[in-house]
Amino acid sequence: MKKALFLLLFIALIISSCHKKHDSNTEKTAGKINTISVIIDDALWNGEVGDSIRNKFASPVIGLPQEEPLFTINQYPVRLLEGYVTNTRNIIVVKKESRNYFEIIENEYASPQNVFHISGRTAAGILDQLEAHAPEIIEKMRRTEIAANQKIIDTATIDSRRITRKFNIALKVPIGYKYVLSRRKFIWLKKEITSGNASLLIYQVPLHALHKTQNVTNNIIRIRDSIGNLYIRGTAPHTQMVTEDSYAPYLFHINVKGKEAFETKGTWELQNDFMSGPFINYAIVDRTGKRVLVLEGFCYDPSKEKRDQMFELEAIINSIEFSTKTSKK
Repeated sequence: MKKALFLLLFIALIISSCHKKHDSNTEKTAGKINTISVIIDDALWNGEVGDSIRNKFASPVIGLPQEEPLFTINQYPVRLLEGYVTNTRNIIVVKKESRNYFEIIENEYASPQNVFHISGRTAAGILDQLEAHAPEIIEKMRRTEIAANQKIIDTATIDSRRITRKFNIALKVPIGYKYVLSRRKFIWLKKEITSGNASLLIYQVPLHALHKTQNVTNNIIRIRDSIGNLYIRGTAPHTQMVTEDSYAPYLFHINVKGKEAFETKGTWELQNDFMSGPFINYAIVDRTGKRVLVLEGFCYDPSKEKRDQMFELEAIINSIEFSTKTSKK
């Protein structure tokens, strides 16, 4: 029993030693969403270590019609770890040192901030650390960027009481989105952008509509295509929105505010038309409300990068809060 207790304490000590937090920093971070600073000397950056960093942190975002990097990487030599470089939200510091080591320090230079320290005696040692910890780094940076995007949204939001009354949820939607269509169990909001638009759909279907014993992806596609057929159409006849079948959507089994959910990413198109673009769909199994609540974001912005626009839609969806009051359908 004593040995087991000692082992648990030892493991907890190791975990805490690799994850530290500084709460005394008053300087605020700045910078564009989904941008990271990689502090690494040129000799490592131009070799296998740099290739590994680029492959892991600038890999293509899934669900977009054109290749765009997961994060935009800015590389700086170690001697420049000062000044404005330390004001970014996400920093990866890579060095050759006397030991193989990984550590996360929150708010090391400013707040909110993640600084990931990776070191190794050799390039192979650094590569091992990257391989072991890249998923954790990516997940932590994504959570930080979602929170940063939501903070931007918080500065100016639309009146979302209509959403609350209809669906019994709270949702933070930024200024610029306007209600374009409202039905008994459906709301469509749209924001015009320079060369296109972004949309947010909120609707619900009965619990039995999502047959989890069958192919969940096919069920979600069937549901969203039926909504497209009802409400999302082009100006010409027979141009309803459908899920593009050239590329299989990506499905993830997730948790949203304590509720089981399915996240689907893919591309949509208007039948018999030229319009298309990416979508992100959250199908939330709300057993308390006896429904599947669907929040979907999609955009149309031909020839433009769409990563950050889709990320904003994801941040909006993740701002959801469920109410215990009875909703008015």
